[in-house]
Amino acid sequence: MNVRRRLIPAAAAASLGLGALTACSSDSAATGNTDKFDVVASFYPMAFLAEQIGGDHANVTSLTEPGQEPHDLEISTQQRAQLEEADAALYLKGLQPAVDKAFDQTGIETKIDAATLTHLEDHGTGGHSHEGEEGHSEEDEHGRDPHVWLDPVKYAEIAQGVGKAFEKADPEHAADYKKNTEALVTKLKGLDGDFENGLRNTKSKVFFTNHAAFGYLAERYGLTQEAISGVDPDSEPSGARVRELQQEAKADGVTTVFYETLVSDKTAKTLARDANLKTDVLDPVEGITDKSRGDDYFQVMEANLKALQTALGAK
Repeated sequence: MNVRRRLIPAAAAASLGLGALTACSSDSAATGNTDKFDVVASFYPMAFLAEQIGGDHANVTSLTEPGQEPHDLEISTQQRAQLEEADAALYLKGLQPAVDKAFDQTGIETKIDAATLTHLEDHGTGGHSHEGEEGHSEEDEHGRDPHVWLDPVKYAEIAQGVGKAFEKADPEHAADYKKNTEALVTKLKGLDGDFENGLRNTKSKVFFTNHAAFGYLAERYGLTQEAISGVDPDSEPSGARVRELQQEAKADGVTTVFYETLVSDKTAKTLARDANLKTDVLDPVEGITDKSRGDDYFQVMEANLKALQTALGAK
């Protein structure tokens, strides 16, 4: 087998930010003392893919801790050094600049950039530019939106690419990786069907969010995302912006302003109060915490579907 075997001390595993994820829960895996296929993932959506596809053969660690805003992640010198011990690295270039730089500088033989496994698009800031407000900055150098995991179809495309990369890097377990990938893709197709059917007939097609992360989801299911503010989720929208959104809410039947679990709800509540709207959670699934409406990607996405159905008036 081509996978390198080695011992990584507990301190090294801790420096990576996490112990093993749910797929690798033994004490030895938690400390990095493993003879498995060791994968370092940049943040939760990548780690979830690695867990699901790697199954019992993979030891998966994430650089982003639960509850940590992934865009704020900084990689220490010690963490960069520990990356050299991994068999594979899985990331999404353009989302976490510090991770991109660290992965570029490592000698890991198998580097998997999820951005190359599907087509990224430019969703801007939700279709609007507002004077005096910063634009949404979570884009790669080409201005493309990296939040592809929120579209089950694109996430499935990434899963297929990751599966093939695992098969090539660890051929001894290729058959299992292929089987696990097929099972994951089937579940993602089912999730896509749930969203397609659940959002087909709604009173409104417009939703407000304080984070322009849902462009792919909106495009896939015929919705319109309207982001409230710019790069700072704690900033309050201007008076002009509030008035504009109030008018749009009335015109498009918007009932709800969505916020998310990993950032403050201050902006959403400000707009909701001024525009007489409700608030609810729409989770970008960038990390799972005790505040998440579910224990994994699928559960949180199903909770997102229910929240959208309620807000949009699904029939």
